[in-house]
Amino acid sequence: MKRRHVPHVVSHTLVSVRDLAATAGPFVLLTALLLAGAYWLLDPEPPRRVVMATGTQRGAYAEFGTIYAKLLAREGITVELRNTQGTLENLTLLRDPKSGVDLAFVQDGVESPRVSDDALNADLMSLGSLFYEPVWLFYREDSAQRLLKSPTLANLSQLQGWRINSGTDGSGVRVLMNQLLEANDLDPNTMTLLKEDTTPAVVAFLEGRIDAIVFVSAPESLMVQMLLRTPGVGLANFVHAEAYARRFSFLSRVVLPRGVVDMAKDQPPQNVQLVAPTAMLVARDGIHPALVQLLVQVAVQVHGGSGWFHHKGEFPNTRNSSIPVSPEATRFYRDGLPWLRRYLPFWLANLVDRMGVALISIIAVLLPLSRVVPPLYTFRIRSRVFRWYGRLRTLEAAVGKRPAQELRDELDAIENRVERIHVPLSYTDELYALRSHIDMVRSRLPATAPVGGETENDKGRG
Repeated sequence: MKRRHVPHVVSHTLVSVRDLAATAGPFVLLTALLLAGAYWLLDPEPPRRVVMATGTQRGAYAEFGTIYAKLLAREGITVELRNTQGTLENLTLLRDPKSGVDLAFVQDGVESPRVSDDALNADLMSLGSLFYEPVWLFYREDSAQRLLKSPTLANLSQLQGWRINSGTDGSGVRVLMNQLLEANDLDPNTMTLLKEDTTPAVVAFLEGRIDAIVFVSAPESLMVQMLLRTPGVGLANFVHAEAYARRFSFLSRVVLPRGVVDMAKDQPPQNVQLVAPTAMLVARDGIHPALVQLLVQVAVQVHGGSGWFHHKGEFPNTRNSSIPVSPEATRFYRDGLPWLRRYLPFWLANLVDRMGVALISIIAVLLPLSRVVPPLYTFRIRSRVFRWYGRLRTLEAAVGKRPAQELRDELDAIENRVERIHVPLSYTDELYALRSHIDMVRSRLPATAPVGGETENDKGRG
């Protein structure tokens, strides 16, 4: 079987590529090490799984948590939702490193200033205020008729003797309700304050075993929506809403517009004043910055539109936050969606954004070093030829000192080795020059002695 020969052009090309790879190899390795080091230090890839504490089932926090999970899943982030009793439990979970909770919905103002300003919040950061959470005080109109001799509850000071469910101990509802009762000089002992979970409390309320029930929730809450449409259930109008807002910095006066619940049925039949804290998205300090940016983008998608109590674009924002706002979130609210994010997928835009400065620095370091590669490549190719000149010079210096046949054999060996040298086409002139110099040295060697032992020079002398 005949052996197939590689064409000379291909052979020379392979030699050039091999030599270039060997010369540039250290440079490429250094580049890879610098990139790997920058990647390790910057850690551009966010975690692919996070745990979010929400709230009670069928509450607004739980509903929003489901929406967040769906939107984040599109970007490859898995969200584990954890139902809780509310804000106080969420804060406890965030402050406990062993809980595994990374972020949670939190109602602003549930802690006293003494607590909210101390070191407890040092490891937490807000990603922004998301929406108003009005205080919904629903009451049975027949209870109001029985207790007040009127179907309307006009003031919180009229709640003496009522059976009221104000939320569990783990929720922010109970804390806020106690503050409002204290502002009205109401002794909690003059009423029955229950601590039932949302669902059983609503059942008891509808059955008449509870006179009133309090929620602090966005209007998206299924329970709020249902009670707003239930006949015989009234919604308390906070006539002192502006006074509450002036007295408590975390509260705002909001208005439930007439007919916003159901225009066809004119529900509610008039504007209703309410007081509302804001809900925040709070994360444990140390959460990946890229994940913060993605969460804020999702927050804008979910809460950026208009609602019952705010206009489009009003939320999310960095106002009214008792917890320090994340620098990444502040940058997003100030500058908007990153330019790269408008055109690239999240993972690629994030990688370029976070590695961009490092790449520029690496290029600044490697650009001067890259200038060394061409001279090194030239030296590597030429040394393959020039190293034989040392052997050739030594052999030439030995003429007349060593037997001619021995020198000729050595020269033949050199020539044989040189014939097997492969260099790129642009360097073949140096290879041919070496071969001509070998012939030149051979011409200087004495002629071979005949069998009788006399050289041709000896015959001339005879």
